[in-house]
Amino acid sequence: MTQAAAETQGEALTARQQAVLDAVLSLMVEKGSGLTMTAVARRASCSKETLYKWFGDRDGLLTATVQWQASKVRAGNYDRQKLDAGALRESLKRFAANWLEVISSPTSIALNRIGVSQAASRDGNLGSIMLANGRFAIGERLKPVLEAGREAGLIAFDDTETAFRTLFGLVGRDVQIRLLLGDPLTLSRAEIASDAERATEQFFTLYGAASNEPSRSKINA
Repeated sequence: MTQAAAETQGEALTARQQAVLDAVLSLMVEKGSGLTMTAVARRASCSKETLYKWFGDRDGLLTATVQWQASKVRAGNYDRQKLDAGALRESLKRFAANWLEVISSPTSIALNRIGVSQAASRDGNLGSIMLANGRFAIGERLKPVLEAGREAGLIAFDDTETAFRTLFGLVGRDVQIRLLLGDPLTLSRAEIASDAERATEQFFTLYGAASNEPSRSKINA
């Protein structure tokens, strides 16, 4: 059976609702945490009543916004019954490239900065919303791909969460923390593709089933 690697709530939104969430993201980039339903309604050219009808309260709007942003991180389609090493590699590379592209975008940087600030000050729920609908949701989206690779005998690991966290670290390295702290780091599409391929090959070095005792020394610098 062919499984789509990313079936997200973001994909169930109408084009008009997506435009509203894009307006939320642009306001966060411009104004930081001072987001109001009035400002969103004005920027998106809709009424506050429409916002409440679609998303509920402010936290509902923020949750939908994080889900919309996270929906852009996905792996490729694959046939679980006929999965081979090439298809698994392509799925993991696509995930890695998507994630790098998203976390290096101004919208994600703004979201994460606000989320961290609110978590530290306990002023708002964006931090917990981002954990539940960003990092944790992305993990649950990719874990079936890793488990399918294990079932096909392509990779070997004991714990899916540990394997996912390893891949997450290999892909992200220090990119996100540097961006959050103001490093003017820019990643071109070519650099993102190269980093995604490197991380995927490093992951296979660690977890490839052909190696009974993966050696960390084989990982490229």
